[in-house]
Amino acid sequence: MKTGQNLYLKAKTLIPGGTMLLSKRPEMFLPDLWPSYFSKAKGCEIWDLDGNQYVDMSIMGIGTNTLGYGHAEVDNAVLKTVKSGNMSTLNCPEEVFLAEKLIEINPWADMVRFARSGGEANSIAIRIARAASGKDGVAICGYHGWHDWYLSTNLNDGDGLAGHLLPGLDTAGVPKTLKNTVFPFEYNRFDELLHIVNTQNIGVIKMEVQRNFEPKNNFLQNIRELATQKGIVLIFDECTSGFRETYGGIFQKYLVEPDITMFGKTIGNGYALTAVVGRRGIMEAAQKTFISSTFWTERIGPTAALTTLKVMEEIKSWEIITAYGNKMRDGWQGIADSNNLSISISGIPSLSTYSFNTENNLIYKTFISQEMLKKGYLASTNFYPSIAHNSDIINQYINDLNDVFKLISDCEKGLMDPISILKGPVCHSGFKRIN
Repeated sequence: MKTGQNLYLKAKTLIPGGTMLLSKRPEMFLPDLWPSYFSKAKGCEIWDLDGNQYVDMSIMGIGTNTLGYGHAEVDNAVLKTVKSGNMSTLNCPEEVFLAEKLIEINPWADMVRFARSGGEANSIAIRIARAASGKDGVAICGYHGWHDWYLSTNLNDGDGLAGHLLPGLDTAGVPKTLKNTVFPFEYNRFDELLHIVNTQNIGVIKMEVQRNFEPKNNFLQNIRELATQKGIVLIFDECTSGFRETYGGIFQKYLVEPDITMFGKTIGNGYALTAVVGRRGIMEAAQKTFISSTFWTERIGPTAALTTLKVMEEIKSWEIITAYGNKMRDGWQGIADSNNLSISISGIPSLSTYSFNTENNLIYKTFISQEMLKKGYLASTNFYPSIAHNSDIINQYINDLNDVFKLISDCEKGLMDPISILKGPVCHSGFKRIN
């Protein structure tokens, strides 16, 4: 076993689950054989603990680094902050400048609160919205983190969050008194939301604007109208989708404005910063409750975000990563067709994923990680592009992936036993306890 794989075995004895983030568990990619840890990351390349170099053609820091790893201008701004001091008894001025910039980007909004993770930002938004509406009931659509308010959805009848990214989430540790406070509805099912609003005491609608599919039949416009009519606070969670297709929220594409939105992941290009942006009449409700944290006041996050936003605006990074995402999607479909494989592609272009339309999907997903690792790629069945990628890299990747697809095609034709092509266990499809 290599250094990273051995270290992960040790980690599982010291850290519950082995990692801090489910999406980075080796079992999600290539159990027993994934490099697990990095020593260096630059551009779209990563070095493992043994010095092996890989091109990251998978999730690029879980979608955080759209400007690539170690972007010089962002890093230099952060280094300057480190040298002049990251924390003190006084506040950092950058948080004011960043709030001003985010309101400039979102002229419908008036006020901002900052945090350092997406889950925190979601919890802050829910607290503010509940305080503003005076109601506990929340209707949700999409993935919104790990906090009690969200997981309480599964206290209701059935696995309510199964259709919202992660099936099988346990509610251990979530107070049972939160049952029937959060109600899920499916994307593009306005009728489901309408039923919830008409039968429950809903004060907040919280949703991802777009993840796997585009809105249909004026879905977003109907939700905005319903929220306005009923005095419900409408929250758009853009922690994942923000700054990927527009300079700001993807809701700009659909000419629908929320009462609150959250930005994360891309906004600091790998440095921790999330923002809750909203209308004054809603955001002022934060003063009626208690929302406060020491490390929300550190200086690196706002510094990185200000520089990241500046670079994004100058080069229109969202256009670049969208073009690369579309190029990859065309490549996937092309080699699937040429090998007589049926795949389904979903997600926005810069957060693209695909699956094989067969019961062997997870086997093939694991096989791709296994074989592409040998070719010098960190790969799975998704691609979150950065500006550090380019057409040559994508073309070479598709060419190399085609060799793997040929073997998968042989399996589908019955020429090979699918399970025989793996050198280890099949990857996990979602949440699973790691012993």
